[in-house]
Amino acid sequence: MCAAEAPFEQPLADLRRRIGELEDFPEGAGRGREIGRLRKELEKSTREVYGKLSRWDKTLVARHSDRPYTNDYIGHLMTDWLEVHGDRGFADDPAIVAGFATFNGRSVAVIGHQKGRSTQQRIARNFGQPQPEGYRKALRVMKLAERFGLAILTFIDTPGAYPGIGAEERGQAEAIARNLIEMAGLRVPLVATITGEGGSGGALALGVGNRVLMLEYSIYSVISPEGCAAILWKDQAKREQAAEAMRISAPDLEKFGIVDEVVPEPLGGAHTDAPETCRRVGEAVQRALDALTGLTAEELVAQRYERFRSLGVFTGG
Repeated sequence: MCAAEAPFEQPLADLRRRIGELEDFPEGAGRGREIGRLRKELEKSTREVYGKLSRWDKTLVARHSDRPYTNDYIGHLMTDWLEVHGDRGFADDPAIVAGFATFNGRSVAVIGHQKGRSTQQRIARNFGQPQPEGYRKALRVMKLAERFGLAILTFIDTPGAYPGIGAEERGQAEAIARNLIEMAGLRVPLVATITGEGGSGGALALGVGNRVLMLEYSIYSVISPEGCAAILWKDQAKREQAAEAMRISAPDLEKFGIVDEVVPEPLGGAHTDAPETCRRVGEAVQRALDALTGLTAEELVAQRYERFRSLGVFTGG
């Protein structure tokens, strides 16, 4: 389910549609006033609705099919994009986009999940669920970036790694584990941004960064609320209760120290203004890179190691 189907989103979608219809009409008496009135009503209603979203509501926003994906961030923020295909072992995985680009005058490696919007695109991208060759392609680009001293930018938006039999036969778990090991030791800056769903090891395999950013209405968790509800209560209908208990929203994770910065989304969510969302993410990524400037390779590795070692609370007993 995407956020456009959610009850809280429907009145806002209706207002946007009415505004769009009026904008297509020829100029006439009262047209401008009515558009202005509807825009004010939309802004007021959006503030009210988004001011009281539950964690499950935020999950639906994170899954909205109109949110920017990796290729959107590349298109808005990067120049000189050169995509790399294949893992040199089995195949190319369209669920992960990887390559090299220029970001604010700096050469970088860019890696991220890509879900697709139309039914045809989603099938081609496997709904953003990578196969092991996708993670191996990502690692191939990371190691190339390390060789040439390039910063690495990752964009995370996946429900999780693909759990199919073929993926398991080709070493899905090993591919994810290998990425975690290798990313921990990379001697270049790595900035990870959670832009939608950050699902389980499928997300973490691109997320071992020196800085981890998170969009305001994205989520990050070891399992989906539906999966958690199915395990704990044997009932996916308790997904809202699971989402509350799991504390999967951006403010929760910033409070726990799991993410370093929450990037505010435009009013009504990233899906209402993709260019502005990309601009805000670009500014946050630049701030993160600036904070890492001047660190030696050894300091980058040590900082990343300490960052992840410090997560969680442990008590003896």
